[in-house]
Amino acid sequence: MKRGIWSAVGAYALWGLLPLYWHALDTVPALQVVSHRIVWSCVLLAAVVIVTRRGKGFLTACATPRTFAIYAVAAVLIGANWFTYIWAVNAGFVVETSLGYFINPLFSVLLGVVFLKERLRPVQWLAVAIAAAGLLYLTASYGAVPWIALVLAVTFSVYGLVKKLAPLGSVQGLTLETGILFLPALAILAYAASTSAEAFPQTSPMTSLLLVGTGVVTSIPLLLFAVASQRIPLLWIGVLQYIQPTLQFLLGVLVFHEAMSLSRLAGFGAVWLALAIFAVEGWIEHRASLVPVTTE
Repeated sequence: MKRGIWSAVGAYALWGLLPLYWHALDTVPALQVVSHRIVWSCVLLAAVVIVTRRGKGFLTACATPRTFAIYAVAAVLIGANWFTYIWAVNAGFVVETSLGYFINPLFSVLLGVVFLKERLRPVQWLAVAIAAAGLLYLTASYGAVPWIALVLAVTFSVYGLVKKLAPLGSVQGLTLETGILFLPALAILAYAASTSAEAFPQTSPMTSLLLVGTGVVTSIPLLLFAVASQRIPLLWIGVLQYIQPTLQFLLGVLVFHEAMSLSRLAGFGAVWLALAIFAVEGWIEHRASLVPVTTE
C-alpha cells in the first residue's frame, strides 16, 4: 500500500512538472516535439514489453481487429492531447492547461453518465453544476472560451472512456498507441530534417538529448502509475491525481509569471470548490460502504 501511494505521488508529481521540460524545448516546433515523444516512447516501451516477456501476448492482442481499432482511436486522442498540451505550454498557457486537468475528472463523470449509464448522486450533480458555473465565469472573464482547457479535458476524458473498452494493460496499451502513430511521427521528423538545417539531428547536443529524453519522461510516470494502480484503491488515485494540475498551476503563476487576475482566480476557485465537494462526497460514500451491514 505504502509503495503504491508513493508511486502514485511520483507519477503525478512528474506529470505536474513536465511543463518545465517542454519549456526547455520551446525553440522546437510543437509538432516535432510530439513526434519525438511518440517515436522515443514507442522504442522505450517496446523494450519494456520485450524485457518483461510480454511480447507474445502483446502481438497476439494487436492482431485482433477490435483491439487494434480501439487503440487506433485512443492513439488519435492521446496524440491530439499531447500536441495541444505541448503547444499550450510553450505558447504561455500553462495555467489554462492546469484548468483542463482540473476539470477532466468531472468530464469523465459526465461521459460515464451519458455513455455508461452511470448515475450521479445529488451532491455530485451539485459539484458538476458549480464547475460549469466556474467555466462560464472564466469564459466571461477571458472574453473567450478557454478552448485549450476544454480540448485537453475532452480529449483525455474520451481517451479514458475508450480505454475502458481496451483489453491491454497501461504499458502495453501505450506501446500499441505509440506504435500506431510511429510511422506518421517518423515521417514528420524525416521531413523536418530534410527541409531545415536546425531540425534533429542537427540541433544542439542539449536539445538533441532533451528530444531523445521525451521517451523517458513519458514512460517513467506511466510505469509508476501502473505500479500504483495495482496496489492502492481507486479512491486514492482519484484524490492524488490533483497533484498534477496543482503543480502545473503553481508553475504557471510562480515560475512562468502568467497573469492571474482576481476574476480568473474566482473562476478557478469555483472549479476547486466543485472538486473538493466531489472528492469529500466520494470519500464519505466510500467510508460508508465499508461499514458492515448488520441484521437483527
